[in-house]
Amino acid sequence: MIFGVPWWVFLCIVLIFISGYMAFRSMIAEKKIEQQFIEQEGKFYMERIQEEKSKRNEGDDHHQITSS
Repeated sequence: MIFGVPWWVFLCIVLIFISGYMAFRSMIAEKKIEQQFIEQEGKFYMERIQEEKSKRNEGDDHHQITSS
């Protein structure tokens, strides 16, 4: 006993702090992974928009040539 408290109580307190630290660490890692996924999806979305814009511009150019 330490200060009238059994040793296993101190062990439980230490394990609670370790568990909190590990949860915090995994939360940060998960945020990083989620941010990378969001950036990847955003890049894919922007490429799709760019392709659609270029297709539309090609269609407009073709339409202007034939209607003139």
